[in-house]
Amino acid sequence: MANQEGGFSPQTIMDHLKANNVTHVIWLPDSETNFLYVLLKEEPSLELVTVSREGQAFSTASGLSVGGAKPVILIQNTGLMESGDSMRGWVMGMNIPVVMMVGYRGWTRHGVDTDTAATYTEHFLHAFGIKYYLVESDADADRIQVAFERADRTKQPVAVLIGDEYHGFVQR
Repeated sequence: MANQEGGFSPQTIMDHLKANNVTHVIWLPDSETNFLYVLLKEEPSLELVTVSREGQAFSTASGLSVGGAKPVILIQNTGLMESGDSMRGWVMGMNIPVVMMVGYRGWTRHGVDTDTAATYTEHFLHAFGIKYYLVESDADADRIQVAFERADRTKQPVAVLIGDEYHGFVQR
């Protein structure tokens, strides 16, 4: 159900992960996504795999995928950019169909970026040829499904940019 307040509920992401038969969520936890973390810890159908560096998320996702699992990567845009070579060598090079849910730190819908991380995020994805979809509220959440379908079809990673780095998350 869409959040009527215009925000983005962590339950919305959980619903999409479960609807797409995700088995593992690979993540470097951060303070911005605490409500989602709580839901993930309580969800028995999803295995939460934490990593100590963002680049490890790509090798972990590749290994899980080759082993028959269906992982998703939760990562901040700064960590994604730092992990470019790992992404290239693992999920892109191995044709791993993985959705990357990317916290779009510094982005605003009005085009006045508050952080250069936002300035370079889409350029980074273009440079690697990664298709992406912007989601900034529950009303946009159908794009998550589109991302999963594209990843499965192309056998390549696809990004979901979470506008305003989950600040719209509301607890229900």
